[in-house]
Amino acid sequence: MEQTAHVRMDVKSLDEKFAHLAKNHPCLGRAPHKGRLHLPVSPACNIKCRFCTRAFNAIEERPGVTRRVLTVAEAPEAIDRALRLCPEISVVGVAGPGDSLATGHALACFRAMHEKYPDLLACLSTNGLLLPDHVEEILRAGVRTVTVTVNAVDPEIGARIVEKVSYKGKLYTGTEGAEILIDNQLRGIRLLAERDVLVKINTVLIPEINGGHIGAIAAATAERGAAIINIIPLIPQGDFLEMEPPTCAEINTAREAAEAVLPVFRHCQHCRADACGRLGGQDVSDQLFENLSAENTFSHG
Repeated sequence: MEQTAHVRMDVKSLDEKFAHLAKNHPCLGRAPHKGRLHLPVSPACNIKCRFCTRAFNAIEERPGVTRRVLTVAEAPEAIDRALRLCPEISVVGVAGPGDSLATGHALACFRAMHEKYPDLLACLSTNGLLLPDHVEEILRAGVRTVTVTVNAVDPEIGARIVEKVSYKGKLYTGTEGAEILIDNQLRGIRLLAERDVLVKINTVLIPEINGGHIGAIAAATAERGAAIINIIPLIPQGDFLEMEPPTCAEINTAREAAEAVLPVFRHCQHCRADACGRLGGQDVSDQLFENLSAENTFSHG
């Protein structure tokens, strides 16, 4: 597994190194007055997590859910409309409903956005499987903040969370698939951090599986240059439908373990893939997607 020297990122150094981003990115916890738009342009995914169930609806407040999938051509109009509805928007992100690097849609949207709205921050969310192959493309698209979902840095634990990994035309399962995913995640995080991209880690807390592993995840990603971590409580669904979600005490314990090496983002809203508005404020995605025709397509690999 890829190794590098340990580096600790504390809150002060986060604000100093990424001052502009910290002041304008609501998901860094320093800009609650700012808004964000998620463009649901990435329908395909290259891994299958056992807790993941993607859906089309306007009801559920969780990742992997969207009213519809936008085409790349529709994204500029969506940004225009979103800014009219919520002028406080400072960040445009792609957080699914699949993986943002499984297709070229997200990066194409960011390239177009960067030309028209150079002051908007671009934030890409990914499982990290393809990160090492796309670092240069990410930079050329104007992306300076990347969120990587890392749920394990031990392949034995990862294999209990990820059912399958589709990588370079082959399907991997078990610890073999988990090891490929983890190695690429950690290598990609390091490559991005070396290019001064702010990397946020999302970790789904699954007490029965990775509850005692959060400190190790935080340490491994901090060593590669991650700047902040967000502990997301499991929403029981999919293969994990019968599992209990973490208690408040378990969440606090996990956050304390992570906070030994990384600042912890504590205001996660379980945002949808088509969220639009301010965190904790009015979501205007209903108005944003009004009168847009439906195009619903999901795929794995």
